[in-house]
Amino acid sequence: MNYSIKETAQRLKGLRESLDISIEEICEKTSTSKEIYEKIENGEMDFSVSFLYKCAEAFGVDLIEILTGENPKLNKYEIVRNGQGLPIERRERFAYQHLAYLFKGKRIEPLMVVAPYEEEAQDKPIVLSSHDGQEFDYIIEGSLKCVFGDKTEILNAGDAVYYDSSTPHGMIAVGGKDCKFMAVLVKK
Repeated sequence: MNYSIKETAQRLKGLRESLDISIEEICEKTSTSKEIYEKIENGEMDFSVSFLYKCAEAFGVDLIEILTGENPKLNKYEIVRNGQGLPIERRERFAYQHLAYLFKGKRIEPLMVVAPYEEEAQDKPIVLSSHDGQEFDYIIEGSLKCVFGDKTEILNAGDAVYYDSSTPHGMIAVGGKDCKFMAVLVKK
């Protein structure tokens, strides 16, 4: 299973049109400007996992269906072996692996995430995003500087955070090395 930006953009447009949702409506549901949304839908601009998650909710489909065009089919259990999740590289340099991409009717989106350590990002404001639902992040290795609204926290290996993901949030790796963590997005 794989995906491309152009094919994902075509699926976004096809879903939006088949559901008779205007560009203005989807922009409101995804908190995206019309200019940005049109660039994404035309395959001219990359998109974040958070954006796709909002689209999946608005269209009433599984996130994986937007990414790959395939509808998950398993409903009893799914095993994903080490390193075999569906790779998603949607946020600049962050690497995601979806760990339940074949399971139908998921109530959560489990992701293994590697946040890269970037020296130049250490003194810049952290980019924030938000989406419906809640999120649970568990730090496996490294350290993560997290912003939740107006609060900043440093999480280290073994630390966890559970939060309302409609709160603007963002994160970067700190401490001189990449940070690996498990992120579980809980649907609304």
